[in-house]
Amino acid sequence: MLFVIDAGNTNIVGGAYENGRLIDSLRIRTVQGKTEDEYGVIVSSILRDRGIDPKSMDRVIISSVVPQLTASVEKMAGQVFGVSPTVLGSAAYERLPLRIIAADEIGSDLVADALGAWELFKGPCLVVDFGTALTFTAVDASATIAGVAIAPGLGTAAGSLSKATAQLPSVPLEAPPSAMGKNTVQAIQAGVVLGYAGLVDSMVARIKTELGGAKVVATGGLCRVLTGLTNAFDAVEPDLTLNGLAAMERYLY
Repeated sequence: MLFVIDAGNTNIVGGAYENGRLIDSLRIRTVQGKTEDEYGVIVSSILRDRGIDPKSMDRVIISSVVPQLTASVEKMAGQVFGVSPTVLGSAAYERLPLRIIAADEIGSDLVADALGAWELFKGPCLVVDFGTALTFTAVDASATIAGVAIAPGLGTAAGSLSKATAQLPSVPLEAPPSAMGKNTVQAIQAGVVLGYAGLVDSMVARIKTELGGAKVVATGGLCRVLTGLTNAFDAVEPDLTLNGLAAMERYLY
């Protein structure tokens, strides 16, 4: 069995795969300073509670975009699963069916997104990932990552607005009944949620024009917030990053 880990700025997400199929996943909050032992207890407890023996995993692939967290997650994986994990980086990318530009700079989660989308569509594609950052990762017809665009994520934008102002509260990230809010909560939802729908529509249209057409897939923890507000997506795959990491097994082992 295979276990994949996507360690991000907000959450650490894991997925257990058997014969290429996702059988269970977990999501825990990223906490700076937490040790490998603490993460290990949490991961082991969740898996065992769901009837999965961590020692049944014989391969582990890790993507981390938090450098100060990478070593802890790697050690945790060795302790919990009893195997030496593969940590994604530029050396591993050379074995993938994608051509990676700026291999020393691009986030390994975006590479996983790109591979997951390429496996899904087998042609030009664009991944819109709704995480801590809102990212647009484009893959052209030659399986080259043509480029990336990055904006603050919905939660990041709404959180920053609340922290930087005296009277604006944190609000649920959901669509308001109107583009003209009748109270403070609705006003923020209109500006952030509906505003981001317009951002996504505009960026997707621009990138598709530059690529000469592409299939578009949405993923990430907040992807469903906008799915009813835009027609930009051909598919919505919340587990795309995990699936992309799992697809790497064929090329890395």
